[in-house]
Amino acid sequence: MLEKKVASMTGQSAQESAQNSSTSRRAASSQTPGFPAKFWALNHLQTHAPEGGAIAFVGFVNMPSGETYAWQSETNTTDLLGSDWSASHARLSALAHPVRMTILKALLDGKRDTQSLQALPDMGTTGQLYHHLKELENAGWIRQPRRGEYNVLAERVVPLLTILAACEISKRT
Repeated sequence: MLEKKVASMTGQSAQESAQNSSTSRRAASSQTPGFPAKFWALNHLQTHAPEGGAIAFVGFVNMPSGETYAWQSETNTTDLLGSDWSASHARLSALAHPVRMTILKALLDGKRDTQSLQALPDMGTTGQLYHHLKELENAGWIRQPRRGEYNVLAERVVPLLTILAACEISKRT
């Protein structure tokens, strides 16, 4: 899908775009000191990152529900590798259930009320729905602004989509 979008913007076929993207990724990983212009984020990290390196991700998202999210984060690699990864368990664990992923997708699609969520396929009982909502809320993915209404926290939209994008990339390799 990404290849098709890039191809439409560059006038290449999706296959040419995918091949060029793959070639560019390999070239970028072996080139020094600068990367091609399309790797602007890598260029920035290379010139501004601390000695141990950095991980960055950015996103600009126009949701089907009409909301727009823009977000970026940069993390020092040395700090990340030295941190307690088990502290992320609850947040990641909340994503590890297919029903919760269905709920998150529905919320991002604009289905915010419990009645709409309950009507989703394979949702189970009302009690099961509330259990999943509570798990997502406790892990910091969603909030309940009003009784019977939920949404994904604005600062979690791009990180969530980044996790999903990373999963998609790993399927292709």
